[in-house]
Amino acid sequence: MTTSTALLTDHYELTMLASALRDGTAHRPCTFEVFTRRLPGGRRYGVTGGTGRVLDAIEDFTFGEPELAQLAEHRVVDDQTLEWLRDYRFQGQVDGYPEGELFFPGSPLLTVRGTFAEAVVLETLVLSILNHDSAIAAAAARMVSAANGRRIIEMGSRRTHEESAVASARAAYLAGFTATSNLEAGRRYGIPTAGTAAHAFTLLHDSEREAFAAQVAALGTGTTLLVDTYDITRGIELAVEVAGPELGAVRIDSGDVGVLARQAREQLDSLGAKNTRIVVSGDLDEYAIASLRAEPVDGYGVGTALVTGSGAPTAEMVYKLVEVEGRPVAKRSSHKESRGGRKSAVRRYKETGTAVEEVVFQTAPGAAEPVLGPHDRFLQVPLMRDGKRVDDLPTLEDSRQRLRHALVTLPWEGLKLSHGEPAIPTTFHTA
Repeated sequence: MTTSTALLTDHYELTMLASALRDGTAHRPCTFEVFTRRLPGGRRYGVTGGTGRVLDAIEDFTFGEPELAQLAEHRVVDDQTLEWLRDYRFQGQVDGYPEGELFFPGSPLLTVRGTFAEAVVLETLVLSILNHDSAIAAAAARMVSAANGRRIIEMGSRRTHEESAVASARAAYLAGFTATSNLEAGRRYGIPTAGTAAHAFTLLHDSEREAFAAQVAALGTGTTLLVDTYDITRGIELAVEVAGPELGAVRIDSGDVGVLARQAREQLDSLGAKNTRIVVSGDLDEYAIASLRAEPVDGYGVGTALVTGSGAPTAEMVYKLVEVEGRPVAKRSSHKESRGGRKSAVRRYKETGTAVEEVVFQTAPGAAEPVLGPHDRFLQVPLMRDGKRVDDLPTLEDSRQRLRHALVTLPWEGLKLSHGEPAIPTTFHTA
């Protein structure tokens, strides 16, 4: 982490901490659970994203002197709480769905066990990462499905916060995007990077030909030339003249890209550039990508829709206390109910590999677990023990493959872009 995450907590969390320290309840063993009561409108599945970033953030979550001075100056907490925060290190246990796993309403995505004090201060930190990354990953997964095997590049850095841009690139790659234009994401997470020139580069030069020639001289004939700054037909003609028929690709960034892609394919073929690819960009989302499936498009560049969750910027997750000293506790507020007790989950599958049900069950001593069928599997795995991440957790590449496989297990209607029920139902095992 390049900056402190200590104040990525909320005022009310420290209010609860201070009060619990004062009345002696702060050290009670507790279990908090992350789940969502519903999926965002129009979504039939969720994608667990950001788990690796959450573990990094928890391990790095400490309060240094600058943060403590800020709290003291503004009298956010009392001296007793300041001293407790000075020595803060999370020493508890975390279990959860592996990154890249699908989830549904009620799925126990993350279980945090520790004292009330050490777990309650993590709420904002955990939710800010999981809600963002899972929303972006779900939007990205829908786009990848719509692209149907064609290359798709994340290009949204200029449409969001600078750190969100890096996180969005990571979540998009998790979901199957081919590359990102964000170089920091490439450095930090090893994600392949790609990009091409913008219209400004063409406008800089005295002619479109000169701009193309400069780019080819610097990057070779395999580069991608942006051909719609002026007249697209003339732009394609000049691009092939300058780079030759081995030109890597042309990019179309405006207009009716479906019609323009068809015209571009015909023109490129007529000029002998039969292997030159066509990349389209410009306000694309999963619906636009799906509408272009029949067109001669080889790749997509997606920006704004991706980094804003394509209409669902949050995964609507919550972080709720479900157990105190082994005793189940639950919120009963209307429309915001929770189910008490620490929980885990099993996903059931047909012999064909199609998922049919998510079964959530309590893990209290003596509680009966659901009987596993021959193709069923448990979903939660250990993530942290005594404040340290467990060994041999999946890499980003592993998680990417997990999600790819998980999407294949959904019933066909679960991949539809239209509104509908969750792809598989969630049931709560009470036996």
